[in-house]
Amino acid sequence: MDYRVDIQAYIEHEINTLRALDINAINDAIRLILETYEKGNTIYIFGNGGSSATASHYQNDFNKGISEYTEKKFNFYCLNDNVATVMAIANDIGFEEVFRFQLRGRIKPGDLVMAISGSGNSKNVINAVEYAKEQGNQIIGLTGFDGGKLRKLSDISLHAPIQSMQVTEDIHMILDHLIMAVLSERMCGINHIKEVELV
Repeated sequence: MDYRVDIQAYIEHEINTLRALDINAINDAIRLILETYEKGNTIYIFGNGGSSATASHYQNDFNKGISEYTEKKFNFYCLNDNVATVMAIANDIGFEEVFRFQLRGRIKPGDLVMAISGSGNSKNVINAVEYAKEQGNQIIGLTGFDGGKLRKLSDISLHAPIQSMQVTEDIHMILDHLIMAVLSERMCGINHIKEVELV
């Protein structure tokens, strides 16, 4: 079997989606993340399925990746990472509350929420976002497809305009590394992008 046509098609979808990203929104998101960091506030991040792994990856890239080189540390808090807590809430209260419950009584003025949902309609994500907005906190929403409810609720929308969960999740990870790379260079003088000459 020859899969080259399929491979090329997937790559083209990635490239076209990247080209369609809203650079102004990404710039605004970087500014808000940095502002939250400078104030010493917490950035809460969460998502379901593959997006939960993405959320955990963001936490790692900021709490260790950048913070390794800064005296003041980022304070990302991934609501997916305590499996026992997530499962207890899901079992005893309901899966739709796994994120909102963790924000109740914890989120403070100036804290930032980064919510990830490919469809933009995950009930547990929306519940947490609506609660955070009620408390006066700002939302960066990462979505795909038509963006769903999350896109409308977000103060800053990082939207992958494509009808594909796979490409959407790819783009969300690229945004993590893009933001990390930009801030690493600006804050620490570390350039993570070095072009390699193909042999």
